[in-house]
Amino acid sequence: MAVTATAAAWAVTAMGLAAPPAAATPTTRAAQTPAPGASCTAADLGTRHPHIKTTEVSPTITHFKGWYVTEGTTGTQTVTTTTQTTISVSVGLNGNVEGGFGTEVLGKVGASLGLNVKVDYTSTSTESNAVTWNFNQPGYYGAYKGTKKVTGTYASLNCNRVQQGDGSWALKWIEGPDGGNFTTYTTLEEGAVRCQDQVPAGSIMAKAQSLLDCGSAVAKAGHPAGAVAPTAKQMRDRLVQRPALAGGTSAERPKATGRSAQVALDCQADVYKIAVPGKPLSWGAPLLAADGVRLRPSTIFSAHLDNWRLCNVTERNGVLEASLWNWGNGGCATIAEQNAATDRAVLQTATCAEDDLQRFYIYRDVPGSSKIGVQNKYTGSMMGHDRYADGEFIRQYSSGRQDGTGTYTLIGV
Repeated sequence: MAVTATAAAWAVTAMGLAAPPAAATPTTRAAQTPAPGASCTAADLGTRHPHIKTTEVSPTITHFKGWYVTEGTTGTQTVTTTTQTTISVSVGLNGNVEGGFGTEVLGKVGASLGLNVKVDYTSTSTESNAVTWNFNQPGYYGAYKGTKKVTGTYASLNCNRVQQGDGSWALKWIEGPDGGNFTTYTTLEEGAVRCQDQVPAGSIMAKAQSLLDCGSAVAKAGHPAGAVAPTAKQMRDRLVQRPALAGGTSAERPKATGRSAQVALDCQADVYKIAVPGKPLSWGAPLLAADGVRLRPSTIFSAHLDNWRLCNVTERNGVLEASLWNWGNGGCATIAEQNAATDRAVLQTATCAEDDLQRFYIYRDVPGSSKIGVQNKYTGSMMGHDRYADGEFIRQYSSGRQDGTGTYTLIGV
């Protein structure tokens, strides 16, 4: 491990550790759905909330079948449709909606649009494809199921220090470096529509009517009652409307690069403990690779496992990005790749590599305080712990720990 020392003065200035730890100016605890620029407190440093940036609502047909009804076949019939489009609910990194953050994203989407959208992982492929309808007029029908597909982008709101116009500092909710895409849909509706029916423009029914290809020979020709084979246009439309299942890959989040050979890091000379504010337990790296980072007391037997350096440090809009190198075992803090999409996954250490799973954003309290929040760059989750206890794991939480147990102190040693 090549460790290059940098000026200690820079580190002290950048991290705001020139004075002993002190609480930020007291403010009212931010609401559960804060707005950009609103005030936050030091306890919010380890939390995050979504900020919806863009939304798009489009009527989508999920199941469809052309159906011909003659004079003698009117009445209630059950039509087995064909899957037209599959919509899966996803937020950010993974297709599933795990943890509080994904649910909060979709909840804010529904509230902003006034729609009742799905807020848990589900897919329209699980819906029954049979449509039962009372066909009271003869004609060429499209039996359908459809929904409003809702897509868009979100940003992450994080608490961080901001310098104000008069030179003073305050804690505010800012748009963090990470964000992503979401997909969801409203409750499915079903029905049947004919070419000659007058339907509202932009509705699900109008979308189904457009699939009928009403000018085709199939629509105009006489036909026995029952299913009508799809036209060439319907087949083309079906292929266009059948996107790949949503993988939930963030538009902004960088990809994990996988493990590679150990790399040399440009580390600051300063060494820190990442401790629980006002208490003796701090992050302790494991001796065994299969173990995780835990809260541990600092003693003469700690063997530097409680000592961390910030490496390859960059800064963007007041937010630090760094690798966390452990002095005791020579590894870098990381979330295991197979656990990246899992809420409450344990923080571990591994051979240092060029890997965004080993990069962390550090949100800081006002100068004079050493309180910080720590967020994994790749997963977007905040670091925290379930309870204050010797041996308790440090874990990732999609929304952070709302009780303040995701706020730590970065103490120079």
